[in-house]
Amino acid sequence: MSVLRSLLGKKIYFTLCLFSLFGENLTSQRNCATMEVLSKNLQENPRLSKIKEKIDQQTQRSIRVSNSKRSFQGVITIPVVVHVVYKDSIQNISNAQILSQIDVLNEDFRRLNDDADNLWPQADDIEIEFCLATLGPNGESTLGFTKTLTNRVSFSTTDRVKSNSTGGKTGWPSDQYLNIWVCNLSGTTLGYAQFPGGGLPATDGVVIDYQYFGTTGTVQSPFDLGRTTTHEVGHWLNLRHIWGDGDCDFDDFITDTPLADEENYFCDVGHVSCGNVNMVQNYMDYSDDVCMNLFTNGQKKWMRALFEVGGYRQNLLYSNGCGNPESITCNDGIQNGNELGIDCGGNACQPCTNCKTFSVTIHMDDYPEETYWNVVNENDEIVMMGGRYGSPLAGDSSVVKSCLPYGIYTFHIFDDYDDGLCCGGGIGDYQIGVKDGFYSDGGGVFTTTESKTFLVTNTFTFIGPGQNYEDPNNWFYNLKPTLNSVNLKIFNSDCVIPLAPVQILKGTVQINPGVDLRFE
Repeated sequence: MSVLRSLLGKKIYFTLCLFSLFGENLTSQRNCATMEVLSKNLQENPRLSKIKEKIDQQTQRSIRVSNSKRSFQGVITIPVVVHVVYKDSIQNISNAQILSQIDVLNEDFRRLNDDADNLWPQADDIEIEFCLATLGPNGESTLGFTKTLTNRVSFSTTDRVKSNSTGGKTGWPSDQYLNIWVCNLSGTTLGYAQFPGGGLPATDGVVIDYQYFGTTGTVQSPFDLGRTTTHEVGHWLNLRHIWGDGDCDFDDFITDTPLADEENYFCDVGHVSCGNVNMVQNYMDYSDDVCMNLFTNGQKKWMRALFEVGGYRQNLLYSNGCGNPESITCNDGIQNGNELGIDCGGNACQPCTNCKTFSVTIHMDDYPEETYWNVVNENDEIVMMGGRYGSPLAGDSSVVKSCLPYGIYTFHIFDDYDDGLCCGGGIGDYQIGVKDGFYSDGGGVFTTTESKTFLVTNTFTFIGPGQNYEDPNNWFYNLKPTLNSVNLKIFNSDCVIPLAPVQILKGTVQINPGVDLRFE
């Protein structure tokens, strides 16, 4: 299981946490032994510290926003793919065991678990659900799990289970699925997870020993109720251990979880430390499975912040991983297959009308996992998005196209490390454009983010300096080459037409600043 542990004062970094069992004659208990793994991760990729810090800052900003102003409300559904990597028939857990774990996740995160009690009034329904994927990365039908025979006796926390090349199974895109690997973990490890931003997208997910996954089959007491996975998914959704991995001076940054001086084992209900009764029933403590039964409202806000605008796991909201495999194109309300727009274009769907193809090309720098982008309409609704890029190597390219309905849009590109695409971490850039050359732009030299506002229309688009719709200085318009003329209405700021509609001949026309243009 993974954990964020404090290294310098209150600064938090990514760690991996291991559950351990000590001695055959001792009662089994969980334990965390992760500092050496944390040091290794930071040495290999010191950029992770800053990225993780930024994610936590975004989380802090998000939880201060009132519920009514949050960008996403209601139940979040996360597609899950379970990768079973086995050496023998015992490790090759049954489909029923996989399904039992998904049931536990849904019960625990929706507070529908039978052992829920009212001891802690801040216990809450997280409104997050999990579904075994029905569609794979390429739109193919799937049962939501893979099974891979390996020649490895066991795996450790080095992430070898997460790649075909090291005897494991390469994960599916982590911006579309929660990857869970189930295998034989060496030593006494029960499981571990990767925090948001705590590693590369290719290794993002959760790893669980086959003896502690689900509620049937190979599971072993006292961790036989599926709470190891609940705990690890909590880490994957950015929760720290409830005691903050320190004494009373350390915290998990959740206001409604009482301070504790250390982890609690077994089921020590009523234990007092730091002047508080400890919340030993919380899924993020080290209690036995039978004792765990709650997340809090504060933990809910912290986890769901990942799905707000700019949140690290926001892309999962747009995943079609749990869609209908029989209607993956033309009538499912999602752009997929070779569609150029939503349910239009491509080989199978009707042609797209009243829209134009907009393309985004990203030439990666040396850290593609730090780059992501979106396109929003006038209502700030996301209509396109991409990144963080886990699979492409440095220098590779990604091209995404969509047929956008006529209107005004803004392209936003972000970099987690604040050094853009060029030139602090390699040479990269982005190019965006509307079909027929109506609009094109690009860049790569920026810090945290850069934005471009553009118009999609059947006749005109912004070109040259001053493309920003908010700044009409030097607005230029280029007439569609295939038309000889077009009627243009010019409105003033009060939406009054000071001039009769005028016919503009084919060519380029410059409009003076201070007017508002509307196209009909």
